[in-house]
Amino acid sequence: MLADERKAQLAKLECTLGYRFTRLSLLNQALTHRSYVHEQREPVQHNERLEFLGDAVLGLVISDYCYVKFVDRSEGELSKLRASLVNEYNLACIARRMHLGDYLLMGRGEELTGGRAKASLLADTLEAVLAAVYLDGSLSEVYRVVERCFRDELETVLSTGLKDYKSELQEYTQEKFGCIPSYVVAREYGPDHEKTFEVELTIRGRLLGVGSGKSKKEAEQAAARQVLDAFTQSAAIAQASEEV
Repeated sequence: MLADERKAQLAKLECTLGYRFTRLSLLNQALTHRSYVHEQREPVQHNERLEFLGDAVLGLVISDYCYVKFVDRSEGELSKLRASLVNEYNLACIARRMHLGDYLLMGRGEELTGGRAKASLLADTLEAVLAAVYLDGSLSEVYRVVERCFRDELETVLSTGLKDYKSELQEYTQEKFGCIPSYVVAREYGPDHEKTFEVELTIRGRLLGVGSGKSKKEAEQAAARQVLDAFTQSAAIAQASEEV
């Protein structure tokens, strides 16, 4: 049984999701990291199996969305559109906007190493939460939750289509700095059939971004997007300061 304090906390997340759980324990499990389980005296289920299912559920929902909305796109273009929506960087951004990190149950060690802010952990948790919605409700309920929580990203894809962040960043750096970014694979992890690549992006030898993805290209796009977002935000702040 969940404590009343935990139920009240999860009720806030239900409002964010726009979905009310029949089995609140599923949502709680989706928010339980493996590190938390090891520190409990009684058996507790972590979220890794839900993450596995959520990855597939989210992929189906986004695939269906792109298939319906982009009737003139080829299979290859649809795949790229889907990847631009479900990559780790994007999922982590959405998870942060939902404040998912605040609801996580994790071990002390993971907490001390900044687990609540880790992109990979947040992305995995979001997938687990969507799996919990699917198991508690239905695929149509997941569709509604995705449309609600991914609204900004879906609108961006609808208005701009597939965005090539690497090309956009290269144009920016050539204009502003007279150079181009450099991408280096920092590490690879996971089994051969499901590797994750981590790429470091440097400009003039300075590390400015790190991106990860299921391919080197996806990781490079994630890193480029991260740096572009930072440049855009800095420019907006500078402009606002001048206007004050």
